[in-house]
Amino acid sequence: MISNSFKKNELTSYRVSIAPMMDCTDRHFRVLMRQITKKSLLYTEMIVAQALHYSKNRNKLLDFDEIEHPISIQLGGDNPNLLAEAAQMAEDWGYDEINLNIGCPSPKVKSGNFGACLMGKPKIVAKCIEKMKKSCNIPITIKQRLGIDNLDSDDYLMQFVDHCSIAGADRFIIHARKAWLNGLNPKENRTIPPLQYERVKKLKKNRPELIIELNGGINTINDCIKTLKVFDGAMVGRAAYSHPFIWTQIDSKIYGQPEEYLSRSKIIKKVIPFVQKNIENDGRLWQMSKHIINLIENIPNAKIMRQELSEKCQNQKADVSILKKIAQQLEDAGQ
Repeated sequence: MISNSFKKNELTSYRVSIAPMMDCTDRHFRVLMRQITKKSLLYTEMIVAQALHYSKNRNKLLDFDEIEHPISIQLGGDNPNLLAEAAQMAEDWGYDEINLNIGCPSPKVKSGNFGACLMGKPKIVAKCIEKMKKSCNIPITIKQRLGIDNLDSDDYLMQFVDHCSIAGADRFIIHARKAWLNGLNPKENRTIPPLQYERVKKLKKNRPELIIELNGGINTINDCIKTLKVFDGAMVGRAAYSHPFIWTQIDSKIYGQPEEYLSRSKIIKKVIPFVQKNIENDGRLWQMSKHIINLIENIPNAKIMRQELSEKCQNQKADVSILKKIAQQLEDAGQ
């Protein structure tokens, strides 16, 4: 268990967060991102409440490193009692907040009756939030879409948000696209439905007391700065995962922290102790290296270094020597 050292009133005002992404925001990626930004909120991948209930190895699902704070756990589910149980576990484990997934449009998630399809069931969502609030003392937030299928009007969006707000939701992260539950796959749902920032602006204008964070199409720190002129927070997704190095000035430009020059070599050297610890606990080098590869772009010989890292790190017996070698090559090249 990890002690929670963050005050509740600090948790609803994060300026920038890194979105929960399946197969991306695992604990290794979060450790990497924590070298890049100390202040931004990090998320777990979605964890299904039912899986937690039946799991015989909850440590594997819930454990994280102290360095990952502040960290939010994203839960999936539609059963108020199971979600309440999961929320209590999350608080006991030391998470700083809990996020309920009401935005994922994947068929697998839909078949489980949670994710984006819950936008059609505001009363169930409200009941889930109420139960979770009663079971723990950390913030409960929701991540949602503008709407789904034909439930897509501004009035419906406001009614849905009102249901959740009355139930006790502390923050709303709104992906400024609707989701089509039929006809589009998850990747297409991230790009084909158009971004509609004006609709989220209208919601914020009509509900100024609510904490509303914008998600979707935010690709640079300057995009974050622009977003924060209107909204309470900016959530970055694929742009942070695929291009982590461009975010090294988040803490200085967004949070007003003293500027620190972070080179690629310095970032890699900082994560090596975590990689070594993971290997000693029966982990594999590739678990971290697959994320580090994305640091190495837009520099001379990037392709060669990425290829070498990929090939050598996938060997089950690989050790941190290859990371030390790559870090030294980058340092020698002024990177």
